[in-house]
Amino acid sequence: MIRRVTSPALFPPPTYSHVSVVEAGTKLAFLAGSVPLDADGNLVGEGDPVRQAERVIANLEEQLRVVGGDLAHVLSTDVYVVSGDTAVLSAVWEVVEASGLSVGPHSSTLLGVACLGYPGQLVEITATAALPEPDEGPRS
Repeated sequence: MIRRVTSPALFPPPTYSHVSVVEAGTKLAFLAGSVPLDADGNLVGEGDPVRQAERVIANLEEQLRVVGGDLAHVLSTDVYVVSGDTAVLSAVWEVVEASGLSVGPHSSTLLGVACLGYPGQLVEITATAALPEPDEGPRS
């Protein structure tokens, strides 16, 4: 069970919650940073943070798929963008919002950073998700 909470005493966040609470007994997945590389290790969207963000989201969806989840199961993210320009950060955030991650809405932090791990990399997203229990089918 996931409960997403926005405190009325704090400034209302635009498309995320302040806190995500998971009941005990839930299976959690802690995802490594999703990066803008294709399956062959090639950088996607060189010089284009929006295109890189789209690839990062696609890779994040695949990370979740292999463990039985999807974007709706994400509790929190950290979104890293190589930029000090709030317009660039906002453009990447628009990709995050359009992806379905804001369905929860999940808790998130958006950060402008100096550099990331791969040459030319401009975007990375880490995530934590609460995975659904597999359907056990009818009981006899």
